[in-house]
Amino acid sequence: MSDTPRNQAASDQPKLNPGDQAEPGTPGAGENICPECKGSGRIGVTSCPNCGGTGKIIEGIGGA
Repeated sequence: MSDTPRNQAASDQPKLNPGDQAEPGTPGAGENICPECKGSGRIGVTSCPNCGGTGKIIEGIGGA
């Protein structure tokens, strides 16, 4: 019997932001600068809602 749980808890899953198209590490996807905040992580005085304040999003690459 395996020690790995069948269903991982939601807290074990990577946090996706609204601008992310895929989970980190997904083949064919990579980091890019957030188009909403231009990589600053902020819009005005608040965190960017698109990237969660990181300034980066995960999106498909390569035009597949």
